[in-house]
Amino acid sequence: MANKAWPIRLEHPPVTLRPVRRGDEAAWTQIRASDPQWFRRWDSTRPPRSTDEALTFGQLVRVMNKRARAGLALPWAVDYAPPGQPPRFVGQVTVSGIQRGSASWAQIGYWVDPAWAGRGIIPTAVAMACDHCFVIGLHRIEIAIRPENTNSLAVVRKLGFRLEGRRERYMHVNGEWRDHDMFVLTAEELTESVLDGYERGRQQN
Repeated sequence: MANKAWPIRLEHPPVTLRPVRRGDEAAWTQIRASDPQWFRRWDSTRPPRSTDEALTFGQLVRVMNKRARAGLALPWAVDYAPPGQPPRFVGQVTVSGIQRGSASWAQIGYWVDPAWAGRGIIPTAVAMACDHCFVIGLHRIEIAIRPENTNSLAVVRKLGFRLEGRRERYMHVNGEWRDHDMFVLTAEELTESVLDGYERGRQQN
């Protein structure tokens, strides 16, 4: 089913989710070049004998927006506005694999510029994405994380995701098939919005 609402913009200052655009290429490239080893550890890679061709940034943006308009994904850029400064591109949150009907689930992936990590940007952005998914009728959100990715594990714990189990050799990452732990949140588990729960936890800590 086509997503007639796309493009979708979500805001919870100082964090904004908006569609990725071609103009993000320079910032995206600069961030990725700033700490290539950091990103290489967690980025998905093509398995042996894969016939998929590498995409340019412009091609990637076109593919993401095409999938978004088809209701299959929600590919957001994450903007962050430091105090007294204009918003800047700092990462991405992507809802993918959207299924409707009896499944009504999706997966979320995310990354942030290491220079801006630890400021609550990604937990806020993922919480906003989750709340939107539940508003549009999805029932289940999954996040797959490598067991050694402590920063990403901290995000799902802050947002109330529960560990469902380990999936062995789940995804090709950094040149190998890697195990991932699957974290899950369903609409029935919520007593408040994901974002409200996260903000309440921050105030208590």
